[in-house]
This record gives sequence, structure tokens and C-alpha cells, in this order.
Amino acid sequence: MSFTHAELKKKTVAELREIAKGIEHEAVQGYSQLNKEHLLVALCKALNIDMHVHHQVVGLNKAQVKANIRRIKEKLDAAIAAHDRKQIKFCHRQIHKQKRQIHKATV
Repeated sequence: MSFTHAELKKKTVAELREIAKGIEHEAVQGYSQLNKEHLLVALCKALNIDMHVHHQVVGLNKAQVKANIRRIKEKLDAAIAAHDRKQIKFCHRQIHKQKRQIHKATV
């Protein structure tokens, strides 16, 4: 009986209570009195299920992109100190583009 968080979230309160009925764990004690939100958390605790979806970056070297962002931020700090508005705007756009690359590659 293995479930994912997404599968449990789609189930009704009655179905979740049926699952909790068969589990001997302190997190699901009093399951008949719990609402769906609390019951979902208790079941995830009892079944050792991650509550969050972990995304992965595919087809992109995330470490390299983050290193690029750090280098751009150094240039940005220098531009801020020099009060160079054009360079500040350019750095902000470059950082935005790098972050969008990571976001688009995330699955």
C-alpha cells in the first residue's frame, strides 16, 4: 500500500479515513475527528511520504548557471557603486534571463 502525496490529495475524506483505519501510528490517532487537511498531513507522516514535490532541472547545468548569476551580481554591485544606470539595468536583465533558463528547464 504505497501512495504519493498527489494521490492522497485527490481522495475524499472518507477514503482517507479508510486508509488511516488500517494504520497503527500515533500520527493518525483520532483520524475520525480530523478534517481532510489534517488527515492528509497525518497520513503522510505515518507513511513517510514527502509533502512537497521535488523538481529537477533537465538538460541544463544548474551549477554553471548559478555561477554565472553570481558573477553578474558582482558586476551589478560594481555598477551600483559607480551609479551606472545602464549597466545596472543590463545586469538585472541578464540575471532575469539566467533565472528563466533554470525555470524553463525545470520538470
